[in-house]
Amino acid sequence: MSDLVRHQVRVIATVGSALTARAAKDATNAIPIVFGFGADPVKLGLVTSLNRPGGNVTGVISLSNELFGKQLGMLHDLLPQALRFGVLTTPRSVNNETIVRDTQAAASRLGLAVEILDVSDSADIDAAFLRVHDENRLQGLLVTNDPLFIARRVQLAILAARFALPTIYPFRPQIEAGGLLSYGPDLADRDRESGRYVGRILNGENPANLPVEQVNKFELVINVATAKALGLTFPSSMQSLADSVIE
Repeated sequence: MSDLVRHQVRVIATVGSALTARAAKDATNAIPIVFGFGADPVKLGLVTSLNRPGGNVTGVISLSNELFGKQLGMLHDLLPQALRFGVLTTPRSVNNETIVRDTQAAASRLGLAVEILDVSDSADIDAAFLRVHDENRLQGLLVTNDPLFIARRVQLAILAARFALPTIYPFRPQIEAGGLLSYGPDLADRDRESGRYVGRILNGENPANLPVEQVNKFELVINVATAKALGLTFPSSMQSLADSVIE
């Protein structure tokens, strides 16, 4: 980040990670910064308010944390006899406490039990899958929205298939990598909007006056081939609602 500041770039774009956005803000209060992620930038201290950011930082948010309850409900619809679910998260996530609280509240409403699986790297992911498999503790898994889990999407898909653990994810790329189903923000839409904000700033607009935009487009993606391999069939209602079906 210091290299970008030293070279006096005109705009810094940080898409996908709130930690990167915060690092950029810590590095400069002069160069405009455009973010794109799934957390509350006010709580993170990046902007004063969503309507009037008030500094050199603005961007686009997709508050996928609020969808974890719906994702858990979808996974339960697919596995109506299941009662024990895992939630894969990472303590380094800036909104980890919110994720855990919201998911536990959703599980309580649905009469389900959830186990929080904290991981920090790929080795931890391997160990978590081995542990829950050996102890036969879980019947399904919800993967949260940390960038680690997008980067390790192939590893997650392989492990979920190896241990026959039905898993729901927040983003389409994780299903294109072989995951079972996802429900969450359209990342391409979020990134397009972030790019549009970069363009507006390059054309002379002040980030302090550009309201933080919230992406409201969400998509359900299902992978029929993965479902078949797990011996599952998507309910007709879920298939009819799917934005994309991967064969």
